[in-house]
This record gives sequence, structure tokens and C-alpha cells, in this order.
Amino acid sequence: MKKWLVRGFLALLTVLVAAFLIFRTPDTDAAEMRAKYGAPPSQFVDVGDGLTIHLRDEGPRDAPVIMLLHGSNADLHTWEPWVEALKGQYRVIRFDQVGHGLTGPDPRGDYSTANFVADIGAVADKLGLGRFILGGNSMGGKHALAYAIAHPERLDGLVLVDGSGGPMLKLARKDDEDSGNIGFTIARMPGVNLLVEQITPRELIQQSLEQSVSVKSVVTPAAVDRYWELLRYPGNRRATLARFSLPYDPLAAADIAKVTTPTLILWGAEDRIIPVEAGQWLAKTMPNNQLVIYPKIGHLPHEEAPEATLGDLTPWLAEHASPPKSE
Repeated sequence: MKKWLVRGFLALLTVLVAAFLIFRTPDTDAAEMRAKYGAPPSQFVDVGDGLTIHLRDEGPRDAPVIMLLHGSNADLHTWEPWVEALKGQYRVIRFDQVGHGLTGPDPRGDYSTANFVADIGAVADKLGLGRFILGGNSMGGKHALAYAIAHPERLDGLVLVDGSGGPMLKLARKDDEDSGNIGFTIARMPGVNLLVEQITPRELIQQSLEQSVSVKSVVTPAAVDRYWELLRYPGNRRATLARFSLPYDPLAAADIAKVTTPTLILWGAEDRIIPVEAGQWLAKTMPNNQLVIYPKIGHLPHEEAPEATLGDLTPWLAEHASPPKSE
């Protein structure tokens, strides 16, 4: 009987090992990813403490500055529609935050909000920025809001696109059972999430992205490839697990209420990740803001509805963005 148990165990182990080897998706090659996603106008900027940040800095150097922060598991390319429209009149800066894109993992493994905020300041200082507009989507919105709380003297304005940071308000919809995002859910599941570092099917990334948006046409094969390949950039999957292992730490409502920086809040009405109620809460809490809600749009309004969002952003920027002071 013992022999049969041992043989059965060995057979099962063999099947599991074979399945792991078949379905394993290894890290992408860093040099290949830099060649594919980091060509000019990309720059790789050393900001100190062993951190080199992948960024793009486009537009006239004497123009007003807007810096854009992507969301969780995204990268600087998410802002392409906005950048193409704005870079003729504004200096537009965007960068891959630590644990994302071609920047890769934080050298110290620090994925706290404070560290993300420090990186914003490091990029601004390295590029010689004075005052600027800061915008962010989702996780990037939280980091932008946290920066506004810590350094209001540096900002002319704040743009929050389906941004996190406030209290997480739950959805109250009939289709609630289909809400959320499968990729984020798996990344938070103890035990199962450890497989994500070695087994990350492209189909999972596609499904996760499709669940994030209402305009499905933005989920192109090229977009899915980019998300999939950059998530597998060396160190990014481990960084993702580290970020998702941290408890959600909303910014203090009292601190948010003190942000007097002019703020434009843009939100997709059908966002299943951060519900529109969260945007409405920000609008009620922040003293100096404008809220715009887009019907039939999900978590990525800047990609799903670029013309509509730019139609609201452009006049707001004209009012609030100021050119750099001459030396």
C-alpha cells in the first residue's frame, strides 16, 4: 500500500511539474523590452538611490508643464492620446512608476505611498521643474493627490482621472457579481498569487483589461501585448505582489479636504474598479474642483473617450497652467 501511495504521489508531482513547465511564462528580456517600448522620445533618467526611471518629456521647454501618472499595472503609454493632443502647446512629462513598465522594481522594495510621492518630486527636481500641473489615473490619481497634500506649493493644478486615494466606495448595481477585475482579485489571493510570478497567461491580462473598460475597442492585441510583456519585465510581477500584499491605506479625509489646488475630476460612469461615487465624494470633499462624469465609459476615460476628456481638459488647462518663470 505504501508503495502505491509513493508512486501515486510521484506521478502527481510529475504531472504538476510538467504542467508548470508547459504553462510557465518567464520574464521578458529587458533589452528587448527597452528596444520595443523605450525608443525615443523615451529617456532613462537616474534620479539617485539606485533608481533609473523610464520617462518621456515632450513639448516646448518654455511651455506650461503637465506631468501624468499611470494607474496600477499600466505604464506611461496609457497617456498617448492626451500627449499627442497636448504636446504642441504644453510640456508633457510621463513616467513609469516603480514596479511598472521599463522602470522596473524599486531598488529597496518600497511601494509605500510616501515613496511614490518622493519619486514624483525626484523626477520634477531632476528635470528642473518649478510649478506644474499633476495628473493621475487610478493609483496614479492617489499618488497625485498625496503629492498635492504634501507639496501644494509646487502645483498649479491637479487632474484626477478615476483616481483612488479616498475611501473605497462599493458598487450598488444589479450586475455587481460581474464587477471588479480578475487580475487584481488573483493578485490579492494568498497562495494563488504566488503562481502569478511564474504563470501569467496572456488571456488573463486580456480579460482583466476588458473588465476595466466599457469601450472594448481600446483592448487591441497591441495593448494586451504591452500590458502582458511589461508586467513580465524583470521584477515587475514580484513588485505587483508586494504592492497588493499591502493593506489599502486611503488618504485622510481631513487632508483631502485641505487641498485647495484647483482640481479637475474626470470619471467614467461605468467604472467597475473605482465607482463613480468615489469621484462624487472627492468633489464634495475638495473645496476647489470641477467634476465631469462620462456616460458609458469605464476606468480609463483618457483612452476610452480621448476627445471628450480633452474637450474638458484643454480649457481647464488654459485657465490654470502657467508658463515657467524666466531666469
